[in-house]
Amino acid sequence: MTPAEAIERLLDWYDAHRRPLPWRAAPGQRPQPYHVLLSEVMLQQTTAATVAGRFEAFLARFPDLRALAAAEQADVLHAWQGLGYYRRARALHACARTVVERCGGTLPRTESGLRALPGIGAYTARAILAIAFDRPTMPVDANVARVLARRHGIETPLPAAMRELQTLADALASLRRPGDAAQALMDLGATVCRPRQPRCDVCPWRSACVAHAAGSAERLPRRAPRPARPVLRGLAFLLTRHDGAILFRRRPENGLLGGLHELPGSPWQAGPLRVPASLAHAPAVADWRLAPRPVIHGFTHFVLELSLAQASTARPPRGLWCAPHRLHELALPTVMRKLLRLAGLHPAAANR
Repeated sequence: MTPAEAIERLLDWYDAHRRPLPWRAAPGQRPQPYHVLLSEVMLQQTTAATVAGRFEAFLARFPDLRALAAAEQADVLHAWQGLGYYRRARALHACARTVVERCGGTLPRTESGLRALPGIGAYTARAILAIAFDRPTMPVDANVARVLARRHGIETPLPAAMRELQTLADALASLRRPGDAAQALMDLGATVCRPRQPRCDVCPWRSACVAHAAGSAERLPRRAPRPARPVLRGLAFLLTRHDGAILFRRRPENGLLGGLHELPGSPWQAGPLRVPASLAHAPAVADWRLAPRPVIHGFTHFVLELSLAQASTARPPRGLWCAPHRLHELALPTVMRKLLRLAGLHPAAANR
């Protein structure tokens, strides 16, 4: 099967089976570059189902690049809740401001111009060029990498195989409907060439797939072993005052979860939790009661295990106090939401 034949089969399949996604232009309509940028940033390390549940609400709050650029970062982080990896939100906000300040509010139409923007790497630049501007390029995300590794029987483990897979993708860069071709290959990986139980019987490329012929589809792509993530532990403090308000603080702008709200806590450290030493970081002298079990949350490079200490005080310290019914107004990362739920509070419900 030649690349041209492969693209023709792929586009025929896509016309019949394309996913209806809220950021995707309808057939015959031109994509909006801002929608493409926003969706591609949101989809980094986040499932399409999760993004679909948040995209339209974010878009309603920030309908274009100028609105996003004019917003306060705290408002952007608040609107990003539920998507995780908040550094993407900060980079997206910086990108919008850069585009408005330096590019007149219009996204560049070259790979070099796009990659000069905050938060846009090689994949995102290629995706924007193909989908938003119909340029003949083929971006390689996890779905595309899986399809190509199986079709060509690539045994090199990821991520080392990415250069070879991008070369194979470049050979498929289509002059006919390049945006649809790129999205079609992404959809093929998401709905047919799935990580487990691939639906080879309905794949338009089955006859040319090396892995299908060898019966090795579920084994590919291979992945290099990941090192075990270290476990860090800490103690978080849920302090309430006489009116039920809870004490919070804002994390520093730079670094992990930058600019988000959190319960005060002890430093996160390796090794067993040392409760007496951790209590020295409490925001007030009080009768602290420890929850019977910790909250466990995985980050990219480590696992965080936070124990929860609760107390009330008649002499509240200065700080950011928030009533339980207004928790939805804070920009709370997922790990903090887990701690609040452990205490019987439900900020996610308040946010709906």
